[in-house]
Amino acid sequence: MAKIFLLGAGGFGTALAVLCEKGGHQVTLYSPFEQEIQTLLRDREHKRLLPGVKIADRVEMTWQLPERLEADLVIVATPSVAVRSACASVAGRLDPRTVVSCVSKGLEPGSLKVLSQVIQEELPHNPCVMISGPSHAEEVGRGMPTTVVAASKDRAAAEYVQETLMGPTFRIYVNDDVIGVELGGALKNVIALAAGALDGLGLGDNPKAALMTRGITEIARLGVAMGAQKETFAGLSGIGDLIVTCTSMHSRNRRAGILIGQGRTAQQAIDEVGMTVEGYTATKCAWELARRMGVEMPIIEQVYQVLYEGRSPQEAIRSLMERPRRHESEYIWLLSR
Repeated sequence: MAKIFLLGAGGFGTALAVLCEKGGHQVTLYSPFEQEIQTLLRDREHKRLLPGVKIADRVEMTWQLPERLEADLVIVATPSVAVRSACASVAGRLDPRTVVSCVSKGLEPGSLKVLSQVIQEELPHNPCVMISGPSHAEEVGRGMPTTVVAASKDRAAAEYVQETLMGPTFRIYVNDDVIGVELGGALKNVIALAAGALDGLGLGDNPKAALMTRGITEIARLGVAMGAQKETFAGLSGIGDLIVTCTSMHSRNRRAGILIGQGRTAQQAIDEVGMTVEGYTATKCAWELARRMGVEMPIIEQVYQVLYEGRSPQEAIRSLMERPRRHESEYIWLLSR
């Protein structure tokens, strides 16, 4: 049995609390928002995000951080923009042996750092493990079979997370390519917005298949330029997460994209979804990162123009379809540049 402390009581934090409690662990679910915790304590259920998924009485919930946070494993499950503040809030409260894991997916606006870098800056003495892959909270919380990746530069820490969290419905592989795993998880949200826009326009299956295939190619191109391994993007945190996010109505990014395809502005779509749409921020970060690294990412460029510059999805599609001819092989294309 492990002592597990979850930072963030949204959909994924709650789903993991349910999963970990069923695994026999001692679980505490934390949110800095007292009303959120009071509601969860009253209902023993996250009625807005995980209706029907009961939180066992054995799961403790709190909005107050102890002076010393006694935990074997801390899991960060906040929106990506809140990861730094969440980690800063527990700095100085953790034993250096406590493993810090994170299920958030994104890049930090401004710095464009991956979230493991953010965590290591705030909690430099703790091993850090990033969890990513095709894993909707709605399905994790209901005990549907799910398979993810635990990535870390510290193999022992990754294997500890694997051993601790694995169970009959939650399988974990370990991976040493932290950058690749994180970029796949962050940037698939951008492609999912575009996939949703195609659905909103009613354009069928052909363009979505092309979008997903060329989208993962772009993500891998950036990843390799940043030192990631190309094969990582063919795995769970790459194509696996991309498939589930581009095709499921659980995906807020896809739902927002559908609304954009139907004619809403980006802000109207986000407001209508009513929850964090990670792909919106990730698009700007990816666009800036591609320019900084000198990497060509035409799909990212067009999604950025639709979200931030008011271009219509139809114009963006036309621009992509009319791009100059080239070879499909990245290797041959890069040699010919």
